[in-house]
Amino acid sequence: MTRPALAAAIPALLLSGAIFGFFYAWTVSTMWGLDAADPRLAIGAMQAMNASVRNAAFAPAFFGTGPALLLTSALALHAGARQAAILFALAGLTYAVAAMGLTMVINVPMNEALAATAIPEDPTAAAAIWHGYSAPWQIWNQIRTLTSGLALTLGLFGLIALIRAERG
Repeated sequence: MTRPALAAAIPALLLSGAIFGFFYAWTVSTMWGLDAADPRLAIGAMQAMNASVRNAAFAPAFFGTGPALLLTSALALHAGARQAAILFALAGLTYAVAAMGLTMVINVPMNEALAATAIPEDPTAAAAIWHGYSAPWQIWNQIRTLTSGLALTLGLFGLIALIRAERG
């Protein structure tokens, strides 16, 4: 019986989609908009956004996606849906290592360094700070976006495998 795994797959996929969308939005709008702004404003805005993102609305998607995918994997394995279990396990590990892990090891330290930076009055100095931060931050964010999208895709294939296993 795969129904417990199917029931767990829904929130796991919703969380996966939420975090993928979060990283994607940063890629295609937020950072491009900040790059087009005065660097002094971009620094201040990024500091404010980084300070506000640690909240109860963000936490389930960021911290819950990996465990939800892995729980679904365990339930699928218990139900004998081996292919689905492998796909959900790969999804959970991909997210945990490549998206969440990169965030904790790279993006968060960059954010903390920017938070400790005073916004200079001089536009040239502010531009140097912003460009030194934005370009590498965006590269790592694009990797987080791609890997969280991969995790979502693997989870969707896992759901298909669960549905096939349920049908026999």
